[in-house]
Amino acid sequence: MREPGERTEDPEAKARALCLRMLTHSPRTRAQLERALHRREIPDEVVRSVLGSFDEVGLIDDEAFAQAWVSSRHHGRRLSRSALARELRTRGVEEDTVREAVAQLSDEDEAEAARDLARRRLATTRGKDKEVRIRRALGVLARKGYSSGLAYRVVREELEREGVEAELYDPDL
Repeated sequence: MREPGERTEDPEAKARALCLRMLTHSPRTRAQLERALHRREIPDEVVRSVLGSFDEVGLIDDEAFAQAWVSSRHHGRRLSRSALARELRTRGVEEDTVREAVAQLSDEDEAEAARDLARRRLATTRGKDKEVRIRRALGVLARKGYSSGLAYRVVREELEREGVEAELYDPDL
């Protein structure tokens, strides 16, 4: 017997409503929606059906999501290709799609973003000890996922551009 006020909502309607609410808030991958539906204990066959119909009408498009994510996060947060790939994988994007999405960024795009980050960090630390400046610039680049080789190279170049002599060598070499 049903309690007063208890809702007997159709699981498919509940799943559709949840997916639409989530997609209205921000773009999501198929895997993110699937996880959310499973957390709400929606039956597997309903999950497959609802996500399949959302796929058919183009409401879920992991390729478009990945392309937009890479463009936005690289230009906005200056993340490296490896950091972007890691973020996409945690959102359930398939490996082939991840590779295609990060391939849109060239080596020069990545180097320019790293150079911009290094320049900005070095500008905020002017007047501090050279070693402190170097450590902070390398730290921000490491947190954004840049390789140590690229990080050391752009920090050295940016310091030299300022007229500061810096002999930085990648410790991994």
